[in-house]
Amino acid sequence: MSIFLTGSSGFVGQNFVSAINSKVPLRKYSKGDKFTITENIVIHLAGKAHDLKKTANSDEYYQINTELTKDVFDAFLLSNAKVFITLSSVKAVADEVEVEVKENQKPNPVTHYGKSKLLAEQYIFSKEIPQGKRVYVLRPCMIHGPGNKGNLNLLFKIVSRGIPWPLGSFENKRSFCSIDNLIFIINELIEREDIPSGIYNVADDEPVSTNELIELIALSQNIKPKIRQFSKRLIEHFAELGDILHLPINTERLHKLTSSYIVSNEKIKHAIGKPFPTSSRDGLLKTFKSFHN
Repeated sequence: MSIFLTGSSGFVGQNFVSAINSKVPLRKYSKGDKFTITENIVIHLAGKAHDLKKTANSDEYYQINTELTKDVFDAFLLSNAKVFITLSSVKAVADEVEVEVKENQKPNPVTHYGKSKLLAEQYIFSKEIPQGKRVYVLRPCMIHGPGNKGNLNLLFKIVSRGIPWPLGSFENKRSFCSIDNLIFIINELIEREDIPSGIYNVADDEPVSTNELIELIALSQNIKPKIRQFSKRLIEHFAELGDILHLPINTERLHKLTSSYIVSNEKIKHAIGKPFPTSSRDGLLKTFKSFHN
């Protein structure tokens, strides 16, 4: 077995390379290389991440997430490689959910990031997959792990500095994806021939509330969590004032901090038929402990 890998310098790519530990011949794609694939496995992890600061050029999403994926997949189809694995995102389906994200629901992304990922998915499954080849599109939710602070970093800073969390009266649940579980799934897809081609959501088993995240951060730093339960309506009024006065807290940011986003992992769990190696709680604790270093 040999692997052709794109995105080796990214967070997921670095962890994947560490996991295989030189046990398998690996060729890393570099920008400008020609896509002549002679390996058995193609793992396409390169992509343009979601820019939460909204400063990215929208064209970059389509050039990298859509067009580059097309090029890699076309090369896979022309090669003798047997397995193609790529990362999409749950944002290819929806930016907000009322119940939970499942693979069979109608996609309706609103951001250029989500739209570019969906276009890549649609291209892949518009092609006839030759017999003997397996194709997997993984839709992870927020990936976390040591070395990748991401959106959890701001919350970590607030808690670790002893600043009280004022939104304790809001109850929400969000899904997260431990890098350990993602790498486990990728390895299962590589090694097994009994898992059908298709689109699979990737998430840890248990969604976690923001209050629970704060408690886990505090536990990881051996401090007492400070969660304040102020009136929801009072906070909502304050956020509305923030819209007018351009304060750090406004209605959009409050919604992002307090809304739920639950991702079903039922399909991939059923396909693999094994428990994930890392629980939601243990994975988050491992991530938060790494932030202190």
